[in-house]
Amino acid sequence: MSPPDEQDQTDEELMARVQARDSEALEHLMVRHGGALHSYLYRMNPNPSDVDELGQEAFLRVWQHAGRWRPERARFSTWLFRIGHNLCIDRHRKYRWIAPIKTDETVETAEPTSLRRAPDQAFEEEQRRQAVRRAVAELPERQRSALLLCQFHGMSNQQVADILEISLAAVESLLARARRALKEQLVQFINTDQATQ
Repeated sequence: MSPPDEQDQTDEELMARVQARDSEALEHLMVRHGGALHSYLYRMNPNPSDVDELGQEAFLRVWQHAGRWRPERARFSTWLFRIGHNLCIDRHRKYRWIAPIKTDETVETAEPTSLRRAPDQAFEEEQRRQAVRRAVAELPERQRSALLLCQFHGMSNQQVADILEISLAAVESLLARARRALKEQLVQFINTDQATQ
């Protein structure tokens, strides 16, 4: 039976229990981190029907390789995202996917305040959101990964470097190039939008 204060346990404590083959501790980690991992896998994978399978495989690997995790080297979430990232890369190689990620409006819902705005304002906001989604989807894979991990998942540059297994300077370079590409694409969108008005 799991301890009553399971929700208060740190990832390190839960992983110690996973290493002792406590499946309830793994389930708790899945509840705690599954949503963020699912969101990342969804944005990185061009075939959304595979996202659940990839998420399950990531946690299966956590279970199988729990003894390999070293808390002094990386936080659990960093290690988990690294596993998920590797699974995406493997899947891309296996099926030789070239297509960018699927951009689905259901992942990011409109702000409640936009519902109270005039229909034309809400429409313009949705157009801008879609333009950002398309621009992110068109980034090269490594730039997109770095940007999603940093901006959407709030990870530090060092955590992103650990997940992508690159240097901190390389992460900073990827982020700078990604932001520059996004800016260029969004400027094009604004110019096109203004030309049609």
